[in-house]
Amino acid sequence: MFRIFATGEKDLIERAWSALAWTDPSPADAVDYREDGRNCWRLDAYAADRDAADACVAMVASVAAALAVRAEPLQSRDWVALSLEGLPVVRAGKFVITGAHNLPGARGGDIPICIEAGPAFGTGHHGTTLGCLLAYIKVRRGRDFRRILDVGTGTGVLAIAALKNGGARAIASDIDAGSVAVTVENATKNGVHGRLKVREASGTRHPLIHRSAPYDLVFANILARPLIRLAASMTRVTAPGGVLIVSGLLTHQAPLVRRAYLGRGLISAGHIRKDGWSTLVFRKSRSSHPR
Repeated sequence: MFRIFATGEKDLIERAWSALAWTDPSPADAVDYREDGRNCWRLDAYAADRDAADACVAMVASVAAALAVRAEPLQSRDWVALSLEGLPVVRAGKFVITGAHNLPGARGGDIPICIEAGPAFGTGHHGTTLGCLLAYIKVRRGRDFRRILDVGTGTGVLAIAALKNGGARAIASDIDAGSVAVTVENATKNGVHGRLKVREASGTRHPLIHRSAPYDLVFANILARPLIRLAASMTRVTAPGGVLIVSGLLTHQAPLVRRAYLGRGLISAGHIRKDGWSTLVFRKSRSSHPR
């Protein structure tokens, strides 16, 4: 495993992130960026081997030549250290997300969710995951969500949170087989495996997803471009009166994503911003006839 990193001005870091995140297939297994100080931003990406790391460096150099991008090997013990020491407990309302080593510290009334650091996305630390949880807490007040769909589930954290807070059953899907396996493991750790079905699928393209529709609550924490592409299909599987929470988009991408969903029988119901990322909330009209 190799880590690729650079610091610089926001527009350069965004350009580098966009190249690595939007290329399909990308030489990076994971990529993120965030503010690292006053007028300074940081890019972090991870690649499986030296060839992939070199490809990441070359790609960044081609779109942001002014960045001093570097790649360094990571030892396997670095992931263990990240899990046990580097990731603090995440609190979102009454949800407490952490590895098993920190769960005994949860307070009475908390809903603990055990998610270990690893290759699947969704430990709760990223602005998109946290934004989805905060959005869910807001829309959960005064109503129940019995049937849940989590598209691009990663670690399964969003589906697990909803199931541990009143949800009856959920389906989680991911295009990555490794994430599917991680979600199954996390469902067992968190005691919801009997109520969560996990499938490898692109978007909503799985027979089980369509047979089980419509859903009272739909999560989709992916990226702006696939969110726009999936607007029609995710609207169709959302029940009248249901809620759709989407994230994985940078704040400047929010207007484009919002336009893709409005006009399909959906009403804008919230916008949460965290660390340069946006989470959008929509409610489906009870009398809608989506296109």
